[in-house]
Amino acid sequence: MRQPYIPSQATATTVERTEEGTMIINMGPQHPSTHGVLRIVCELEGETIVHSECIIGYLHTGMEKEAEYLQYHKCIPMTDRMDYLSANNNNLAFVLPVEKILGIEIPPRGQYLRILLCELSRVASHLVWLGTHLLDLGGMTIFFYTFREREKILDLFEMMSGVRMMPSWICVGGLRGDMPEGWEARLRALLKELPPALDEMEDIVTNNPIFMERAKGVGVVTTEECFALGVSGPSIRATGLAWDIRKSNPYSGYEQFDFQIPTATNGDVYDRYLVRMAELRESIKILQQAIDGLPGGEINTSDRKVTPPPRGEIDSSMESLIHWFKIHTEGFRPPVGEAYVPIESPKGELGFYIVSDGSSRPFRMHTRAPSFMNLQALAKMAKGRLIADMVAIIGSLDIVLGEIDR
Repeated sequence: MRQPYIPSQATATTVERTEEGTMIINMGPQHPSTHGVLRIVCELEGETIVHSECIIGYLHTGMEKEAEYLQYHKCIPMTDRMDYLSANNNNLAFVLPVEKILGIEIPPRGQYLRILLCELSRVASHLVWLGTHLLDLGGMTIFFYTFREREKILDLFEMMSGVRMMPSWICVGGLRGDMPEGWEARLRALLKELPPALDEMEDIVTNNPIFMERAKGVGVVTTEECFALGVSGPSIRATGLAWDIRKSNPYSGYEQFDFQIPTATNGDVYDRYLVRMAELRESIKILQQAIDGLPGGEINTSDRKVTPPPRGEIDSSMESLIHWFKIHTEGFRPPVGEAYVPIESPKGELGFYIVSDGSSRPFRMHTRAPSFMNLQALAKMAKGRLIADMVAIIGSLDIVLGEIDR
């Protein structure tokens, strides 16, 4: 008979020395306010990293298992809290495979609004990455520039959904609501303000001799190594591979937009910076195209078994009130099936593998989280570098521990 797990009997994680005369030290685990809780066990020869190993799980919340006990629409708030810096992309990644099993299509206006929210999230996420990355390296000034612009994006999220960081606004069948009056004008104002703001940031960082010294030639990884380790997003594009799921496997109407895939060649910390800065400008192009070409019409699917009736009908129609009540209490029941639809999140390939058994709850939900996959490359990038380079390498990967541990 299997013995029950007793916490007091748990053993600590240990890393054996690979060479004689080396020293084992811990980096972390850090406080949750510093990008989450990550522990790295480093084997050093002097100040040079001989070997390193990531110890994760300090933020494990069991989201994938918990999804089996929640109706589909009640799983969405959990996805916000995985990569909490890009909640709209998480929402979209979850609902797309569910919609594929259901066999429903989202109207053009709904797809465009989804793209607007996701690209705004991409810009906001990259801004947080830039500000915190440079802050970790001792550069405080850029942090204020990036968060100034991010606040404007969070204001737009709040104006539409009432929530700044975790709106759960993209849902199965479309969105929870259309953009409010005045939202378009504020977005257009932001799109005019962002390019000169990015110019300011690049003037501070790109040719900064201290940053270049800390970033160039540090944390190098090749395209082949990225494939072997499952690395995606800006990290693999910095090695020269122009792979972006928005282009290779378009979703939510991305095939209708004109944008480039920024790449670099060296695969180091500096090139990962260059790629993300270029991606910020490409996202601005997409946002401008989306708001200029925003179609009219409905934002949600016409399948009323999936989406609740308009809020205005509830006060005047008993049928609509009953329908609203049943959707929110019983949920909907996709047919038996399974689906995986990857998206290009700010950190790389994000996808949810959903298995339906015909009930109102997922039989299985598994997340292909880019932060989890990209972290595997850390040991390769850090080997042979100084311990001081570890902070620069971690920052260049742009990981979020809520997405790694789940």
